[in-house]
Amino acid sequence: MRTIQFREAICEAMSEEMRHDESIYLMGEEVAEYNGAYKASKGMLAEFGEKRVIDTPIAELGFTGIAVGSAMNGCRPIVEYMTFNFCLVGIDQIINNAAKMRQMTGGQFNVPIVFRGPTASAGQLGATHSQALENWFANTPGLKVIVPSTPYDAKGLLKSAIRDNDPVIFMESEQMYGDKGEVPEGEYTIPIGVADIKREGTDVTIVSFGKIIKEAFIAADELAKEGISCEVIDLRTVRPMDNEAILKSVKKTNRLVILEEAWPFASISSEITYIVQEQAFDFLDAPIQRITTADAPAPYSPVLLKDWLPNAADVVKAVKKVMYK
Repeated sequence: MRTIQFREAICEAMSEEMRHDESIYLMGEEVAEYNGAYKASKGMLAEFGEKRVIDTPIAELGFTGIAVGSAMNGCRPIVEYMTFNFCLVGIDQIINNAAKMRQMTGGQFNVPIVFRGPTASAGQLGATHSQALENWFANTPGLKVIVPSTPYDAKGLLKSAIRDNDPVIFMESEQMYGDKGEVPEGEYTIPIGVADIKREGTDVTIVSFGKIIKEAFIAADELAKEGISCEVIDLRTVRPMDNEAILKSVKKTNRLVILEEAWPFASISSEITYIVQEQAFDFLDAPIQRITTADAPAPYSPVLLKDWLPNAADVVKAVKKVMYK
């Protein structure tokens, strides 16, 4: 099987869907002439033209609103934000219009739209450019939220998101665009809301998603040397969440560690903890452990940023805690 970069998987997913459906278009800052801020739309302007690959001003509120309106009128827009931190300028359109229009019109209007771009930290970008907002959007009924961690998952899930008749938040990472992975040549999709067991194990379940899951794999390798078998689940979609996959694994391993690159309060890991204690409490042999960023804005200092972010050592420590080692 061929190996391609994460950015190429994103580009392929968008291009393939646009070839099949003329109602799909891409808009955002630098998506056209510059081939995308992260080169995730390379070559798309040349293939589809300026009416379907549209450079916008630095005006997220404006172009988000345009996309929502066009989706209500038969188009299927893909909106790229240079980072989801910038979408906060246009979040009113996402939360109050895109997410609610179907319900408020009694089903008369669907809003088939994908909002995509990087989430979370990407090095020394400062507090306002380093936020993970998955839980904000996952808290909103009417939105689906996808956070893939591999090129294969990214392509298959983005194609499903574009075909979906409801608004989808599709969150990537600036630090993953160069990641390489195996992606088949042929047509495929991945259903939204289905987690993936990336590594099978018997002693403890580790649940994560997005780029931070790499730290779980590093930790699992280290723990295996000590005879501890970790099962690593990649959520891939945080809403709808694959509760069944989590519960099935916890009932097998009897221990749960959750790794998330986000602030701890009201996080995705908080929701998972509630679900497991409600539906699998009697199967737990230890209290659930969660690992998040520090409960503070991301620091600019590289020394402080390293301490702020969760890492493999934190995962090892948490696993040993639930194993009483």
